[in-house]
Amino acid sequence: MSENKDETLASFQNITGIDDVGEAFSHLEAVNWNLMDALSRVMPHDDAPLSNPIQAARPAVPDPVQPGSQSNTNGFRPPSYDELPGPSNAGASSFFALHNHNQNQRHRYPTSQLLAHLTSTINLDPSSQNNNQNVMNFNIHFNQMLFHIRLPPTATIEQLKRKIFDATNVPVCRQAISGWPPSRASDAQIGGTQICNLDLSQENELILVDLTDDGFMDTEPDEVPQRTDKDFTIKIVYEPEGTFTMNVSGQTTIQEVKMNVFCMKNIPVRHQEWTGWPSGCNNETTLAQSGIELNHRFVLRNIEERVQSNSNVPLDGENAQTSSSLLNNVFDVVNLDSESSADEFEDATDFNTAEYIFTDSPPVQPLNRHLIPNNTDDETTGSTQFVANYRSRFGEPYPEFFDGSLDNALQLACHKPAKERKLLAIYLHHGESILTNVFCDHLMKAESIIQTLKEKFILFGWDMTYESNKDMFLSLLTARISSNASLTARNIKLDKLPAIMLIGKSRQLGSNCEVLSVIHGNIGLDDLLTRLIETTAMYEEQLQVEIRQEDEKAARDQVKAEQDMAYEETLQADMAKEAAKSQKAAAQAAERKRIESERAEESARRESIRLVAEQSLPQEPGEQETNIFKIRVRKPTGDFLERRFYTQNNLQDLLNYVTANGFLIEEYKLISSWPRRDLTAIESSQTLEMLKLYPQETFILEER
Repeated sequence: MSENKDETLASFQNITGIDDVGEAFSHLEAVNWNLMDALSRVMPHDDAPLSNPIQAARPAVPDPVQPGSQSNTNGFRPPSYDELPGPSNAGASSFFALHNHNQNQRHRYPTSQLLAHLTSTINLDPSSQNNNQNVMNFNIHFNQMLFHIRLPPTATIEQLKRKIFDATNVPVCRQAISGWPPSRASDAQIGGTQICNLDLSQENELILVDLTDDGFMDTEPDEVPQRTDKDFTIKIVYEPEGTFTMNVSGQTTIQEVKMNVFCMKNIPVRHQEWTGWPSGCNNETTLAQSGIELNHRFVLRNIEERVQSNSNVPLDGENAQTSSSLLNNVFDVVNLDSESSADEFEDATDFNTAEYIFTDSPPVQPLNRHLIPNNTDDETTGSTQFVANYRSRFGEPYPEFFDGSLDNALQLACHKPAKERKLLAIYLHHGESILTNVFCDHLMKAESIIQTLKEKFILFGWDMTYESNKDMFLSLLTARISSNASLTARNIKLDKLPAIMLIGKSRQLGSNCEVLSVIHGNIGLDDLLTRLIETTAMYEEQLQVEIRQEDEKAARDQVKAEQDMAYEETLQADMAKEAAKSQKAAAQAAERKRIESERAEESARRESIRLVAEQSLPQEPGEQETNIFKIRVRKPTGDFLERRFYTQNNLQDLLNYVTANGFLIEEYKLISSWPRRDLTAIESSQTLEMLKLYPQETFILEER
């Protein structure tokens, strides 16, 4: 069946001149691969004058039945003679013969007659044609629906995505497709990759996710990590200065992009007005999730400059109220009291409006006011998220928050020697409080406050916006500090938040951690600094007695430690002497044992050699026997060894006799008196007669 479809496709393309494989497929799929019906869709109708059927304008193509099909967007060209199918171009010959017949009379040819003539000349027998490609089927799962798409192996990823767009209306730039073979996932991200190079089968199951749904995907498919690893080039048209470019990774969030713009152009994030972000994005969306292209263009405006240019007055001091109506038009903020200061005005603006603004699509939700997600069940994770979100939310400069658990913060601040001890400052944040932005954007950014908190305190932060996180933290306060600390935090009302609880530990407090002071958010900069310094001074005064006691104890411990060290050194010296003496004695004993062992081994070896020599001696002849040889061997002591041998005995027998008496040949030489010669250096197989030692001879034993 696949061979028939391959040949039908080739014939259809050659006859119609349609180069787009996807378009040709859509026509054939629409008529269940009936070549004549497909040609009827693109050839003129019977009632149209057909002076040149190939050059006649093609009628509009009806919507295909299959969901993966697409409408014709490319015109077709007249095929040349060489392009038409069939053996020896028989189909082409017949086609042009029919076309040119009586052309001057401009006869009308019924389409069915023309198509019948064309198809009759084309050999559709699969056995007579080459099988160059197989049709590949794709089942696209999207929004609980299944879309079927058929393409030849030579089709590209770009063509597949266009077919998916025709079927699902999901734009190509927002299609995230998963289900590719893992080894080819990266190749599948390249539009020009042919699907035959992706190790696919005839039937393939793919999952489509629209990146624009709710702004981005909650569960990322295989393609989003691929976009995360890409570099995005962002061209920003900043009115009125001009265009500048940023190169960032796909992991960068929109919030981080805007902070980078703040660093480059000194435009506060709350004053940035953007055009060009897709619908549904928020500040936590990464560039990979946003659905933008790798090269994207935005328009940026500074709202503050626009307001000032319209009002010709600055946004601070006495002119803040004059500018309020203009800013209200931009930010749509709540009305301010007439007594509001410029700082309060700016922070109220920041509080009551989205922190980051998009303009070419439906407005984006404002930045989340909470710094810790709802239902956080781990204090360490919550603390880490608080620190990161606080820095992102309020920007630099910011105080140095402790990143870790409350217990670790207590250990670092309170459970140390009195000289090293600090106060634990617990910053209680609430995103719904009107005081939050003023407190964080002004008081907590003051250099004096930042330095004081860094030098005198361990600063721990927590977000009380969500009741679940508030209840969890109150339980932590009860368990880690005291029930009084928990009750104090619980009783702080919303209009007094944010607040700073100052926790300390001293013996005057019963050696327990207790709340020394609570600083509410409705306070000025000078008062805040004064409260911090006063509490620190009071706490340090309480610690003086404890510090003096610790110093005295440390001095006593030092004297005792020095005495113990001197005693230990003496003891170690004595032990070292004893150890050296014992070691020397052990070494001497081992040496004696080694020598004795060597001597025993040597004695055993000598005795073994002597016994072998003794056993190999021939029988000694009697005194009355003839052909005997009598020898005398003078030992180094002056004594003599005497024995008789037969003249036929060899020299080795004589040497064995000497060895049997304890004089090893390897240690002694046997010297004849005249002529003087060393018998141990002579061939020992010679007989005594051959050596002319007959009838008697005296030898001398000399040490080697």
